[in-house]
Amino acid sequence: MAGEVRFAVGRLWYEGNSFNPIPARLDAFRAREWAKGPEALARCADTATELGAVAEFLRERPRWRAEVLRCTSAPPGGPVLQADLEVICDEIVGGLAGRDWDAVYLSLHGALIGTGDLAPDRTLLARMRAALGPDVPLAVSFDMHGCLAPGIADSVQILTGYRTYPHVDMFATAMRALMLLERAVAGEIRPRVTLAPVPMLPASHLMRTDAGPMAELVALAAEEERAPGIHDVTVFGGFAYADTPNAHATVAICHEAGADAGAIARRLADAVLARRERFRPDLPDAAGGIGAALRAIAAGARWPVAVVEPADNPLSGGIGDTTALLRAWLDAGSALPAVFCFFHDPALVARAHAAGEGAAIDCMLGGRVAPEFGPPIPFRGRVARLTAGRFVNTGPMERGMAVDLGRTAVLEDGPLKVVIAETCQSANDPGWCDLHGIDPASVAVFMAKAKNHFHAAFGPLCGAIVAVDTPGPAPADLRRLDYVHVPRSFLLPDDAG
Repeated sequence: MAGEVRFAVGRLWYEGNSFNPIPARLDAFRAREWAKGPEALARCADTATELGAVAEFLRERPRWRAEVLRCTSAPPGGPVLQADLEVICDEIVGGLAGRDWDAVYLSLHGALIGTGDLAPDRTLLARMRAALGPDVPLAVSFDMHGCLAPGIADSVQILTGYRTYPHVDMFATAMRALMLLERAVAGEIRPRVTLAPVPMLPASHLMRTDAGPMAELVALAAEEERAPGIHDVTVFGGFAYADTPNAHATVAICHEAGADAGAIARRLADAVLARRERFRPDLPDAAGGIGAALRAIAAGARWPVAVVEPADNPLSGGIGDTTALLRAWLDAGSALPAVFCFFHDPALVARAHAAGEGAAIDCMLGGRVAPEFGPPIPFRGRVARLTAGRFVNTGPMERGMAVDLGRTAVLEDGPLKVVIAETCQSANDPGWCDLHGIDPASVAVFMAKAKNHFHAAFGPLCGAIVAVDTPGPAPADLRRLDYVHVPRSFLLPDDAG
């Protein structure tokens, strides 16, 4: 193609937890990421993100004239209120309609859920295809935990997903999609997509890609990708807390028409199922995890030893409100310095800011949203620090991106610090500690509502990381969840009951 390339870019990144009782609203998207046009790329330039990759791709290709449509994301949470979801999708599709395009790229998560539509990624892509016509190449990237409806393959020519967990390859994933899109525009390739559902839905606790079953599957996919006519092979683990008919593992292949994608899909699907038992998490409860941390410290482990609570991890759709881990720490009676991060409680944050730094505070922590996951905990202490909640990621995940937690407060009672925040977002970056005046090396036990992403930045800082299972909206024990749309046979045998 000799002239300009008319290129559209959009983004709708959200992970929905069906067991989170709080529907996500439009204001959650507007608060985290709500941009279009040059502003959307400017805010992400030189960051380790999908739009950071788009900005770099365009910087080196002056013939590509991009129009950036609505780009938005929100912290994971409950299903998105359907009317608000339609506002976003209508804007993206409306930006495409009635115009001629040569190429389109869309950054999605894949586990988006609406309160009415259980497969909104498929719906959005089908609407985009109808607006584009049959021939405009459409490339899409997904999170490793996407729940991909098979019909998505009818709407896109190029599909790929994250291959690392923690997800430190957002930039690389988008760039892979964009490079294939460039080849399709040039007429070098005519790609299509095959999706192979795998009848299995593992919890993601053992899905890290530094070692273990998911690392092996990523390596197998890379080997299969060398076959003639194969452009991309990605294994998706699915998202165990999305109760939808498409919540399952998936093998996705982007390929030419003559490639034997079906055989590759069958081999990889069998490889996923063969590792089924190895995805089973076996975690102690909160008391057991605190005990393990204290024993590790007594044996000489370097400070801090982290205890992470995946069942209320915000990046799994947690609510930032469960109390079992903090209660276990208080019951242990340790005098060691400790940090608990965090509780999501806007009203308490407002009260702390009104009181001011140094003020005494007598309050209840947690248990305000879903007391069935643990009742509130009485707390008496002082307001040690107040912040505006803004910092820039310095760790490997979304490096360079600005973060806005809303206002936060550090409450202190002797050697214990508890952070409360106006929004429900994970503490996965060292910038979070800097914001709150916390030196991790001076903390014996660092308790966090977090899971695998915590390892990316904090793994090198911690003497050990202990994961626990507690009552919450994202438990390791899937038997605690009342699925409606996921077949029990998709769960591990013990989880299926």
